Amino acid sequence: MASFGSLRRLGSAPPSSSGSQSTSAELRAEDIFASYPSAIAALCAQTVEGPVGFVVTSFAAGISFDPPMAVFSAQSSSRTWQTLRRAPILGVSVLGHDQQQTCHQLASRTRDRFETLNYSVTGAGAVLLADSPLHLECEVISETPAGDHHVVLLKVLGAQVDSAASPLVYRSRGFHHLVAAG
Repeated sequence: MASFGSLRRLGSAPPSSSGSQSTSAELRAEDIFASYPSAIAALCAQTVEGPVGFVVTSFAAGISFDPPMAVFSAQSSSRTWQTLRRAPILGVSVLGHDQQQTCHQLASRTRDRFETLNYSVTGAGAVLLADSPLHLECEVISETPAGDHHVVLLKVLGAQVDSAASPLVYRSRGFHHLVAAG
């Protein structure tokens, strides 16, 4: 059996510390959660004010196949999520490896997030970004508080996939793309 040493308990002081408690800032500073690679998904919908959307790195598809479901988490304080949660249908676009600028634009708090983006709107109001390897049309099934976030369960109503395209991956505060293993 391999030995990995002892894991530091979150919420307790590291052995060399003077006794301070772990905080969300400490988790970010140590890149504990950022070290886990994840795809970047844009969740967008058409509203009376126009298209609204944001990016998440917590999206997971295929949590159920019958019915097809996906899940993501949204920060509870997000004003964008407060608007999107009222939309009857959400568009999910998993960003492609060459859509870094799209990610930055949709994450912006100071500029028009859709100003130069190429997107389409489905008949149900889902906003889908062009050139994304995966598009889903979803409805919100449930929302559960989880600490400073809400875990949102989505029912997948429609899908389109470009299996030749590589997704954009976020890890350790940077963008990456997948490369086939040997």
